[in-house]
Amino acid sequence: MITCSYHPHTFQFKKPAATSRGKLNSRTFYLLKINDGERSGWGEAGTLPGLSLDDKPDYELTVAKTCLQLNTNPALLSLPAEELSDALDIRFYPSLLFAIETAILDWKNGGRFILFNSLFSQSKKAIPINGLVWMDNAENMLKQVEEKIKAGFTCVKLKIGALDFDEECRLLETIRKKYNAFQIELRLDANGAFASPDVFEQLNDLARFDIHSIEQPVKAGQWDLMNEVCHKSKIPVALDEELIGIIESKQEDLLLKTISPAFLILKPGLLGGFSRCNNWIKRANKLSIGYWITSALESNIGLNAIAQYTSTLPVVIPQGLGTGQLYENNFESPLEIESGSLHYRYGKKWKVA
Repeated sequence: MITCSYHPHTFQFKKPAATSRGKLNSRTFYLLKINDGERSGWGEAGTLPGLSLDDKPDYELTVAKTCLQLNTNPALLSLPAEELSDALDIRFYPSLLFAIETAILDWKNGGRFILFNSLFSQSKKAIPINGLVWMDNAENMLKQVEEKIKAGFTCVKLKIGALDFDEECRLLETIRKKYNAFQIELRLDANGAFASPDVFEQLNDLARFDIHSIEQPVKAGQWDLMNEVCHKSKIPVALDEELIGIIESKQEDLLLKTISPAFLILKPGLLGGFSRCNNWIKRANKLSIGYWITSALESNIGLNAIAQYTSTLPVVIPQGLGTGQLYENNFESPLEIESGSLHYRYGKKWKVA
């Protein structure tokens, strides 16, 4: 007999995760478990306040209802991901779609946390990732940068938008005086922090520091402004929050053709799983738009799924998969960061409480 159940689990950050939208001290996930008496497949569903499309009061109720539907009709588990979302009526619950898709893949592949058979999951190839620098005062952010470089990262991503802009420029200037663009690649993530009257001048100022890319310089939903930003900016622009909530294929096409960004930041947990990310990638390839995959503060269950999915894609630039070390009480797993890359250490065991 196949059963689907969920189990709430709260993860505590080692220190508050700060962005321009505020700080998080903890995050609660609903761990989905598909079990047939012999093996279990795990996935995780959880929202980010103020960001996720499915950040709604009825979220846990929807998770419970979905488990009941799968228990009542386990044949649904054999449906393709896009058909399953319609059958369960959860098209507007992307994190739940991600969790179900992950749990099904894990279960169908033996319940060993191996969702995709790749050189990464075989412990034969690591995935290069960026070192993430969280918002803080300038002194502590510089310290974080130095720590990332010392740890072997050659690509560092800084979240900006919370400090005074001139102070952030001085921070970048300090970094560039010590490390040129051939030594360290710098990525910026503004999380929509720049206001429309100032964004062009600010991007022009930031270009002095040989920036690889900047994510979401202005708030999502301003397509005409973002198009202008993409065309005028000397720094390649990446869309992040702009993709959240775009469900229909026609919307995806219209968004990309209207804005014409340089890159897409694809977060399976916020966009609805791997099937939906594949749709974005197909459209991006047609328009010669680059992309990389990023986790969104998942625990090691979600991060493992995203990393294994990423390992099946033809990507060579650093990915955004370094958030697994943020939690005090994360699950023990074979995931390990070393020398600026994420590794899957096959000999290490999983321990899910």
